[in-house]
Amino acid sequence: MRLPDFRLMSKTPDVQNHSPIHAFHLTRVGVTGVTRPVLIKRPKKTVTLIPTFSVFVDLPAEKKGSHMSRDIEVVDEIVDHADKATSLESLCARMARSLLDRHEYAAYAEVSAEAKYFLERSAPSGRKTNEEYGIIAKASVWRGKALRKTVGVEVMGMTACPCAMETARELMRTKYPDVKFDGIPIITHNQRNRCKLMVESDEKHEIEADDLIQIAENSLSSPTYEVLKRQDEGAVVMMAHHSPKFVEDVVRDMLRGVLEKYKNLPDDVVVTAQSEAEESIHKHNAFAERVTTLKELKE
Repeated sequence: MRLPDFRLMSKTPDVQNHSPIHAFHLTRVGVTGVTRPVLIKRPKKTVTLIPTFSVFVDLPAEKKGSHMSRDIEVVDEIVDHADKATSLESLCARMARSLLDRHEYAAYAEVSAEAKYFLERSAPSGRKTNEEYGIIAKASVWRGKALRKTVGVEVMGMTACPCAMETARELMRTKYPDVKFDGIPIITHNQRNRCKLMVESDEKHEIEADDLIQIAENSLSSPTYEVLKRQDEGAVVMMAHHSPKFVEDVVRDMLRGVLEKYKNLPDDVVVTAQSEAEESIHKHNAFAERVTTLKELKE
């Protein structure tokens, strides 16, 4: 089958520029699930990430559609010339600005990216492990206004339920009246806890993802590890039971950590802290969140 010679064809109509039947402004129009490999050169290390990008602009009420091929072109052009990329959020920022250049009708552009990220950690015995984390980056800009960027992380760890622990303590006192249970951790149910910590600021301020990972991991009852030998396994369980926490405790501890680390950043910095516990004795999960500014935290 012969393909048509597109060079001989007349110019195809630009349907996107037609008037829509219902003229409503759309907040975000674009593409999701765009995966590309990128090389990030940090001051102390260089890492290869395979992020998945979501790319959007707003769409005026009088325009039927967005030119989405331009979105993919922007991603490819920025990634292809990202030999000096210092962070995932800086790539998102470059893409957001380029989107406004390509989409002359748009007043707003937004690019977000998520990727897997690995750090070397030490199990309680000192054994070295490589642990997986999530990196979240975002850049958003209104035409003629300053760009805002977000750096975020997703961390998986363990929490031990303080409520069940105290209930079990009372039951143990009843069953074993001659044993002193005060001051020592008691059996309780555990949860795999997934927490997110995101910080939004202007472009001038650098937020290090490794620092956010440390804050989030320190807020859990215990970190978890891909590989544990018997000694480490017992140490992790003991560690978690010595620091039982609700999802509410995890969120508040992350907020405290951000405030201590970034207290000198501007008041308009936005902080999002989330904790979700995959319950072991329930069929539902427990969730807590706070979205706030540094000003509110300081107050």
